[in-house]
Amino acid sequence: MSVVAAFRDGLQRVNRAPAILAGVWILTLVAGLPLAAALRTSLADHLGQSLAADSAAAGANYDWMQEFADQASGIGLTFKPTVIGFGAILDNLSAFIDDTARPIAIVATASLYVLAWIFLAGGIVDRFARDRAIGAHGFFAACGVFFFRFLRLAIVQWLVYAFLFAYLHDWLFDTFYPRITHEMSVERTAFLTRLALYLVFGLLVAAAALVFDYAKVRAVVEDRRSMLGAIGAALGFVRRNTAAAAGVFAANFILFVVVVGVYALVAPGAGSAGPSMWVGFALGQLYVIGRLWVKLLFWASETALFQRRLAHAGYVARPTPVWPDSPAAEALRG
Repeated sequence: MSVVAAFRDGLQRVNRAPAILAGVWILTLVAGLPLAAALRTSLADHLGQSLAADSAAAGANYDWMQEFADQASGIGLTFKPTVIGFGAILDNLSAFIDDTARPIAIVATASLYVLAWIFLAGGIVDRFARDRAIGAHGFFAACGVFFFRFLRLAIVQWLVYAFLFAYLHDWLFDTFYPRITHEMSVERTAFLTRLALYLVFGLLVAAAALVFDYAKVRAVVEDRRSMLGAIGAALGFVRRNTAAAAGVFAANFILFVVVVGVYALVAPGAGSAGPSMWVGFALGQLYVIGRLWVKLLFWASETALFQRRLAHAGYVARPTPVWPDSPAAEALRG
C-alpha cells in the first residue's frame, strides 16, 4: 500500500501547487521561442515569394522540405518530416536512445534550460516536502540555497551519464551487438537482441535517474550540504526500499506512457495555415503541460515515499524562510 499511498500523496501535492506547473510550462515555452524564431526566419528566407511558399502554407510539401534540408545548417537541420505531430516525440526518443548529436544551438538552449531546472529544483522539492504554501520568497530562497549544491550534484550526474552514453552505449551497440549477431541469419532474432540491449541500457539510465532523484529529496528534506553524502544516502534508501522505490517509479513511468499515448492519438498531422495550425499548437502545448506534470509528480511522489518511510510527513529540516528576514522584522514579530 505504501506505493499507492505515496503516489496518491504525490498527486495531491502537485495538484495543490498549480503555480509550479504554470511556472515550468512558461519556462519551457520561453526556452523554445528563440529557436522557433530562428527557424521561422530561415524558412521565410528560403521560401520568399515562391510558389513553394503557397504549397507549404497549404500543407506538407515533402519535395520542398528535402530541398530545404539539402542546404540547411544549424537549427534548420532539424526541420524534416519527423517534426510533424507525434513524429517529433519519436524523433527525440530515437535521438536520445541512439545518442544522436544535435545542432549547437539546440545543445546551448538545452543546457540553459537544464541550468534553469537545477536552480528551480530545490524550491520545487522543498514546496512538495512541506506540502504547504511558502510564498515566492520562500520558494526562491530554497532555490538559492540548493542551487550550488545541486550544481555539484549535476557534475556527478554528468559524469555518470557521460559514462553511460559515451562509453557503455557505444560498447553495447557498436561492439557487443555486432559481435553477437554477426553469424545470425534470422533478422527477427537480431532485432529482439537489439531490443533487449535497449532494455538493459534503459534500466541502467532509469536506475541512475532514480538514485539522483532521491539524492535531491534527501538533500532538501534533511538539509544536506554534501552531495556525495546525499548520493550515498539515496543509494541506501533505494537499497532498503527497492520494491517501493521501483514501484513508485514504475507508476509514474506508466502515467508518462499514457500521456504520450493520448498525444499519439490526438496529435495533428501536417495542416494548413490558419485555425488548424493554432489547434495543432494548442494540442502540442497540452502535451508539454502533461509531460511537465508527470515530471513534477515523479519528484512529489518520491518525496512522499521518503517521508512516509521515515514517518515524517511534511518534515523538512531547514526552517521556512520568512520575508523580510531582518533583525528589525524579528523584533517586530517578537
